[in-house]
Amino acid sequence: MGGAPTVLNTIVNAPENDRRPLPGKVVVMTGAAPPPSQFALGNPSGIPSLEMNRQKLRRDRGLQHIGMEELDVKDPVTMKSVSCDAKTMGEVMFRGNTVMNGYLKDNKATKDAFESGWFHSGDLAIRHPDGYIEIKDRSKDIIISGGENISTIEVESVLFRHPDVLEAAIVGRPDEYWGETPCAFVKLKDGCNASAEDIIKFCRGRLPHYMAPRTVIFEDLPKTSTGKVQKYVLREKAKAMGSFQEQHQQTVKLGIVSW
Repeated sequence: MGGAPTVLNTIVNAPENDRRPLPGKVVVMTGAAPPPSQFALGNPSGIPSLEMNRQKLRRDRGLQHIGMEELDVKDPVTMKSVSCDAKTMGEVMFRGNTVMNGYLKDNKATKDAFESGWFHSGDLAIRHPDGYIEIKDRSKDIIISGGENISTIEVESVLFRHPDVLEAAIVGRPDEYWGETPCAFVKLKDGCNASAEDIIKFCRGRLPHYMAPRTVIFEDLPKTSTGKVQKYVLREKAKAMGSFQEQHQQTVKLGIVSW
């Protein structure tokens, strides 16, 4: 079967009385965004460590599918392929007969997207020695906090591992000191009541301190008709909140605990 990550997330979190046994093994093809970790890993307590590593690779890395002529990670300025050293970051680019002809009635956007004969996806990635690519983030989604690049995908993958979290998205919130800090928008599973402090503590236990969200907002996530989270809407909401550092200083003056 084929399904976008939002479809897989719905399946994983289906109510118990809606579930039915499957007649056999089902192979799933997914893309467009990282699949939820529960879907790729299943129940970690019942999976041997070697198999968990294999499934983590399937979740975190990708290759071109059979209909794609070429896929590469390139420096968008020099158009040279990045080294397969699992460190050097570049932009994911591809070409083939399954790629669109262009944007409707937008010649400039089409020209920019197909510069040098490759489709520029806007995804930032590294390439591993085995040839697989690992997407780190969208170029427009990456958060720069105190000079450190924060992958929203990496933070979101940790949020999805929290037992109370159904959906999550990370965007940058303005900060007068750090430039930006991670802001989490979270929808909890029915009947769950994790607090912002719970979510932040969970992330800090699994990520470097600077990558953990400083702000957590609980609400339904805005999505497109195909189920993709509209991060531009969330970025506007985070921007409207103002500087985290300024708000933090105000809460400290009032004697309120702030993360």
